[in-house]
Amino acid sequence: MDICDLLEEIAGTYDQQLGTGGGVYAQDLLRQVPSLIEQAVPGSCKAQGYGGKGSAALTPWIGVFDPDITDDPKEGLYLAYIFAADLKSVTLTLQQGVTRLTGKYGEGKKLRDYLGTRGKALFGGLPPELVTDWASSPVFNSKADRPRAYEAGSVVARRYEIGSLPSEHVLREDLWHAVEILRAATDVKLLPKQESEGLAVGYVPTKHVEYKGLEGFEPKGSSDYITHIAEKTIVKSRSHEALIEQFGHYVEGRGFVPITKKQHPKDLILRRDGVEWLVEAKAIKRHNPTTAVREAVGQLFEYSHFWYEQAPKPHLLALFSEDIKGYMSYLEALKIASVWRTPEGWTGSPLAAAWGLVD
Repeated sequence: MDICDLLEEIAGTYDQQLGTGGGVYAQDLLRQVPSLIEQAVPGSCKAQGYGGKGSAALTPWIGVFDPDITDDPKEGLYLAYIFAADLKSVTLTLQQGVTRLTGKYGEGKKLRDYLGTRGKALFGGLPPELVTDWASSPVFNSKADRPRAYEAGSVVARRYEIGSLPSEHVLREDLWHAVEILRAATDVKLLPKQESEGLAVGYVPTKHVEYKGLEGFEPKGSSDYITHIAEKTIVKSRSHEALIEQFGHYVEGRGFVPITKKQHPKDLILRRDGVEWLVEAKAIKRHNPTTAVREAVGQLFEYSHFWYEQAPKPHLLALFSEDIKGYMSYLEALKIASVWRTPEGWTGSPLAAAWGLVD
């Protein structure tokens, strides 16, 4: 489903008086958001709809989360399409999590003052060229505490009138740009960076199993997890699992069988007509593909060598969350195909197109 169609559908059918139960069309639609627009959001991000718990929200919204930053709207920074209470407009906004702050600041003016001051500081620390035309403050047409907190908690915003929404292409470009702003804002907050995994990998042969469709495709959860190794605690980012999940469903529609079951440490393998592809996925950070490309090359050759000693070598595919620019030809020279996300869907290198992975 397109973002444009989803926003129009929610605005046209949402009714707070109907509550949040099953069978309430707009609420059901909000609950289905993760699957409805998964192909429209950047590869390392997740979308989630919110229409309230118990009582329906005055201002329903759709959150877009980068799991490396937060996947919990109660705290941290995230993006949200927040509908005005009259449902005549929706605003794409970079939001500060509100709920966890209410214990300290309450629900009223003290909280809004804190959010406003903090939001201005975050905006002031962003590169000016990144936030041109994003300085507007949202208005959600409600005097209730939570919508007013959303107004105060906005760092940047872009408002759309429901009756004159821009094209799907513009909406997706705006969303992808907003994700760039979100990631830059985390640097302004000086959030602790993820530690390197630093894990030693052992290679144990596994029995070859044939799968059909999505039988062997079980991407890991996109929430971070803690691993305890040699008395050292390491936080391992799992945002790239969202990329794998989205790509797996995409290629299954093109006739490939995606498999993640019993494939560790490989990210993903694809099979079609007796041929196998070894896939390494990388979420690019700060629009700099250098590290991601280097890691993908090293892992693809390493896994191909150790895991396929007694079997035909697989085709190699590097999967990325965004355009790798000049590195495509470098990978092609190594006979590694590359595929990456765009606001419109998926694209890739000539080798990937020759294999039928992209058009």
